[in-house]
Amino acid sequence: MNGAAGTSDGPVVFVRKAGDGVTRTLSGTAIVVVVTLGLAACSGGEDASTDGPGWTRLAPQELDDLLQSEDVYLVNVHVPYEGEIVGTDALIPFTDLASRMSELPAEGGPTLVLYCRSGNMSTEAAQDLVDAGRTGFFELEGGFNAWVDSGMPFDAPDR
Repeated sequence: MNGAAGTSDGPVVFVRKAGDGVTRTLSGTAIVVVVTLGLAACSGGEDASTDGPGWTRLAPQELDDLLQSEDVYLVNVHVPYEGEIVGTDALIPFTDLASRMSELPAEGGPTLVLYCRSGNMSTEAAQDLVDAGRTGFFELEGGFNAWVDSGMPFDAPDR
């Protein structure tokens, strides 16, 4: 149908409200607008998927840049041990990190960066640190899998 009064150029969805006997139509465009607005409202405006509350996630290249330009304290929280990013300063299991905070550099000291294999354990460790009162640190997005996939140096154990 081409723009005639009461017609639609896109897909039409019929909506019936229970018990009223009236059928309403919504064009495909109206549905897209409603869905888009709903998704935008859920997003909070910024890219909330990249940072945790109290810490910042870094892409592998961002971590590499940080390692080149700042004093970084790099902590592998993955268990069991499956290797480490070259230059790692500490191996602390993700379940122990909050109770071993005294081993981490003080805020204002070297830049703290956490990582694990995929990002799951380091996210848990990061949340534990925030819950214990520590903020302002970094986590490697995608863990050492993403690091290796980016061609960055990695020490893997002999198998």
